[in-house]
Amino acid sequence: MKPKQIILNMFVIILCTILVESCMMTKTSVGAYKESPGKEYTYDKGKQIWLFWGLFPIGRTDLTTPSNGECVVISKFRFTDFLVTGITGGIVTSFSIKVKAKKQN
Repeated sequence: MKPKQIILNMFVIILCTILVESCMMTKTSVGAYKESPGKEYTYDKGKQIWLFWGLFPIGRTDLTTPSNGECVVISKFRFTDFLVTGITGGIVTSFSIKVKAKKQN
């Protein structure tokens, strides 16, 4: 293969992984989060790391939640998580977790 063809193939692969990244996302609303008014902000965030293709967790990510319990938990497989998984051949896998809440007016 020519160097230009290799660069083009790598660009297409990276672009596809970035575009498909949002397919591996879950949003879980807790309490009356959707109904409550206010501006959304990130309350806490962290990473959960797994071994052997997600079979064994390395610890547990302890994220705090608002005292009123109204929040949304977002779990994503981001591009950086994809790189970690790809470089290690899936032996180490990570997921990004974010807790969002709303500021009351």
